[in-house]
Amino acid sequence: MPDSSDLPVWLFAYGSLLWRPGFEYVDRARGYVTGWSRRFWQGSTDHRGLPGAPGRVVTLSCEPELACWGVAYRLAPSAVESILERLDHREQGGYERHVVDFQCADGPRCGRWPALLYVARPDNPEYLGPASLAEMALQVQRSAGPSGTNVEYVLKLHAALTALEIVDPHVAELAALLEPAAPASAPEGQRASADEHAEPRRAAS
Repeated sequence: MPDSSDLPVWLFAYGSLLWRPGFEYVDRARGYVTGWSRRFWQGSTDHRGLPGAPGRVVTLSCEPELACWGVAYRLAPSAVESILERLDHREQGGYERHVVDFQCADGPRCGRWPALLYVARPDNPEYLGPASLAEMALQVQRSAGPSGTNVEYVLKLHAALTALEIVDPHVAELAALLEPAAPASAPEGQRASADEHAEPRRAAS
């Protein structure tokens, strides 16, 4: 992790952190990381599915010729430790922290700097791996967990990317198969305790 006393600490978001970070940040920049692609290959038994009936959420696949677009959040140095502690809990279902080079593509601030991201590697116990779009759509349609339905997750991710003017064919094609399905709400008692749905906040610059 970059030394917060010397560098701004940036966190790269490519999944649910795009629309529901759940932590304070002092800046946000649009950009990408190279060598990775976003894929619905990770199982979720704690947010968008249940043990024995996992949903599908995104992780990053190592693909040197590709790039994954998203946003990076700059965290206040004084809040880094507490934010990462909460994110470690939220992403405990197979995700690990890594440091990557984030390429900012946000107007005059364009540049490259280190950023943290969470990625679920293929050797984690929740990993599901590739499947056809039709198979993934069927699994997503029948999956729900404490944070809500899996359909809601896919459609919110697609909407967040669209708002950022980011085109991701993998997400768009899966969302197109799911859009006719009205996402149902998870039971109220489950949603109330979900870390993924903590109210996002932005700190003053």
